[in-house]
Amino acid sequence: MALVIGLMSGTSVDGIDAALVDLSDATGTLAVTLLAGATYPYPTELRAQILAVCGGASLSMADLADLDDAIAHQFAQAAIAIQTGHPTAVLIGSHGQTVYHRPPKPRRGEESAVGERAPTPYPSPLTPHSLGYSLQLGRGEAIANATGITTISNFRAADIAAGGHGAPLVPAVDVALLSHPTLNRCVQNIGGIGNVAYLPTRGQKAMGRWGDGMMEQEKLTTQNASPLPTPYPPRPLSPLGWDTGPGNVLLDLAVQTFSNGTKTYDKDGNWAASGTPCEALVDRWLQQPFFQQQPPKSTGRELFGAAYLHQCLADAEAHSLTHADILATLTALTVDSIVHSYRHFLPQLPDQVLLCGGGSKNLYLKQRLQRQLGNIPVLTTDDVGLNAEFKEAIAFAVLAYWRQQGIAGNLPEATGAQNSVLLGDIHSVYGRGA
Repeated sequence: MALVIGLMSGTSVDGIDAALVDLSDATGTLAVTLLAGATYPYPTELRAQILAVCGGASLSMADLADLDDAIAHQFAQAAIAIQTGHPTAVLIGSHGQTVYHRPPKPRRGEESAVGERAPTPYPSPLTPHSLGYSLQLGRGEAIANATGITTISNFRAADIAAGGHGAPLVPAVDVALLSHPTLNRCVQNIGGIGNVAYLPTRGQKAMGRWGDGMMEQEKLTTQNASPLPTPYPPRPLSPLGWDTGPGNVLLDLAVQTFSNGTKTYDKDGNWAASGTPCEALVDRWLQQPFFQQQPPKSTGRELFGAAYLHQCLADAEAHSLTHADILATLTALTVDSIVHSYRHFLPQLPDQVLLCGGGSKNLYLKQRLQRQLGNIPVLTTDDVGLNAEFKEAIAFAVLAYWRQQGIAGNLPEATGAQNSVLLGDIHSVYGRGA
C-alpha cells in the first residue's frame, strides 16, 4: 500500500483539485481508496493571469518564470493541506496547469472523413514539425522541495515525443479502475474540455474497428497510401479515447460575460434550463472541422476559447436569442458533440455512460444527454464507486505510482502515440522524504 497525492488543475482553471489516495495492487488488481479530496481555488489575480496566458496573452520569459513559480507554490500548498489529519504521503503526481496545447499535425494517411479509419503508413517517421506540444506550469522540482515528497510531473511530454497528443491520459487509468466484465462503458469526463474513454468488456472477443458500428476488415497501406491486396485481419476491440470537444469552457465563459463577471458558472445548469436551444445553430457549429476529425484527437482553449465564443455569440444575433437561450444552445453543443462522437467513432454504442468532472453536476446537461442516448443509462462514476469530482486528480496519483513502478502510463489507442511509454519526470528530495 502507498499513500499518494494527485494534483490537477484543468482547462476551466477553477482551482487545484487534490486527492490523497491509498493505492494497492497486492492482489494483482489496482485498488484505490480516496482518503481526502478538496479543491483549492487560485488567488483571483493568479487565476486571471493564467486565463490571460491561456487566451494568448504575451509575457516575457521573466514573467513566465514567475508564473511557473507561483503555480508551483499553489500546488505545493494544496499537497500540504490535503494531508492534514493523515499520515504523510510518499509520492505526489502533479499534472500542473496547462497554458498551451498544440496537437500533432496528422501524418500522411491519417486524414480521413467521419466514419473512416485511415491506417497510419508503416513505417511512420516523425519529423520535428509534426510533433505536438503541451506546456504545463508548476514545476515538479519546486513542489518536491517545498513538500519534501518525491514528485512526478510533466506527464504529457513522453507521449508527445512518441508521436501522440499527450492527451487524453486518463483512459489508461479508467481501464484499470472502471472496466466491467459484461458491460461496454464510456467514461465521459466533462471538464473545460470533454473527453471520453471507451472501455470494452474485459476479455472482449468481438472484432471491430473505428466508425459507427463498422465491423469490417481494415486494409494496410504503404507509405504512398496504396492499398495492399490482402486485407489486414480484424482485431479485437480495444480501449479507446479522445477529446470530444468543449465541455464547460464555452458555458463558463458565456456565464461570466452575461453576468458581468459576477458568476463563473451556471449552477446545476439552471440558467440554461430556462432557455430553449437553437437546433439550427447547433447543427451549424457541429460542422466545425474538429468534430469531423478522426480520433485520436485533442483540443483546448486554443480552439474552444474566448474567440470561439465570440463567434458563437455573433452567430446567435441572427436568431434573436436570450442569454438563457444561448446557454441552452451551448449546452446542446456540448451534449450533441459527445453523442456525435459516439455515433461516428465508436465501434458500437456503450451499455453505460459514466460521467465525471464538473459537468457531471450540471443536471440540465445530464438530462439532455440522457434524452439523446435513449435507453443507454447515463450515470456518474460515483454510482460505481469512484469519486466523480476528484477522478482526474486520482488518475494522476495512479499515473505517478505507475511511473515509480516502471509501468507505462499512456494508452496509444487514445493518444495516438507509436508505442507505450513511461510518463512523467521524477523529482526526489534526498534526505527529506521518499
